[in-house]
Amino acid sequence: MACSATFSLPDRALLAQRWQALEARSDASFFLRWTWVGSWLDSYPVRPELLAVTDDKGQDIALALVGHAMQPRLLGSIATLSLNQSGDADADRPYVEYNGLLIETGREEEAIAAALAALARRRDWRALRLSGIAPQSPFTGIAARRKTRVDVSPVYQVDLDAVRAADGDYLALLSANTRSQIRRAMKDHGGPLPDIAIATPDDIAPWLDEMAALNSGRHADNAWDSATFRHFVATIAARGLPEGMVELLRFTDAGGPVGLLVNFIQGGVAMNYQSAFAQPRTGKDKPGLLCHAAAVGHYAARSLGRYSLLAGKDRYKQSLSTCEESLEWWLLERFTPRLEAEALLRRLLRRPASA
Repeated sequence: MACSATFSLPDRALLAQRWQALEARSDASFFLRWTWVGSWLDSYPVRPELLAVTDDKGQDIALALVGHAMQPRLLGSIATLSLNQSGDADADRPYVEYNGLLIETGREEEAIAAALAALARRRDWRALRLSGIAPQSPFTGIAARRKTRVDVSPVYQVDLDAVRAADGDYLALLSANTRSQIRRAMKDHGGPLPDIAIATPDDIAPWLDEMAALNSGRHADNAWDSATFRHFVATIAARGLPEGMVELLRFTDAGGPVGLLVNFIQGGVAMNYQSAFAQPRTGKDKPGLLCHAAAVGHYAARSLGRYSLLAGKDRYKQSLSTCEESLEWWLLERFTPRLEAEALLRRLLRRPASA
């Protein structure tokens, strides 16, 4: 069956209908579902184009958003496309992962071929950003003068089947050092792992305010300082909680709050998206490790398959994991004299493409 790919600026109401109709026939990642996509579009002043692959009956078989922006580079701004991002740094702060096309199950090959051909035919871009894609993604096959893997990040995870096989003894699966840190923190907190409360819609606003307060001043580039980002998290929580696709967890013990987590749930995997932890009570207290260890038990009891800490090279994520995969960030560039001069200059200065 023949299919074709087009670009357009979609009507927002119609886009929601089309996206959700295709989503019902898809096995897409959480980051390609309307809970994420619609919350992003409703939280940021962005207007990406819609890349739609349709069959000969006019039915959608694949959809993606494509941002078009003049992005600053070493020798001046260039026209850049961004897959399921806008190209604006603030609007892209939500940090898409497991990126790609929303595709009807069973039609991946033809949909991807049509989408790649459509992107290749466009003459209005000089660079293409591919963020958070799987290794060996077909999107890196688009013809380009230069293809640079800007970053590769581990996605550290906990195999919850292994936790259940160990009779729920998650700590037994970790290194001796990590076990010691968690047990010492448990002792500092006066007993077992923290209790878990699951947010209702009425809890979203006060609990997210608490997360913002706990994160204040702790990071040089703190997303929680942005009112727009906080609105995005509140929106995605409000839409995802009733569907069971988002959970907001609050951890407490006899001494008070220990931390909070915003998690996504899709396809048997719980994914930790945001976190906030109380100040350590002692010099060796690890409230973050306690909250994640409690979350592992919470999800193992619900028969999920994995607890993912999502992309990141943080040492604590590695310490808590029992398995991992990876995601990649790519920059594809077409030939232009300016980009050739920039590439030469980067080599001379030994500066990476991400700088």
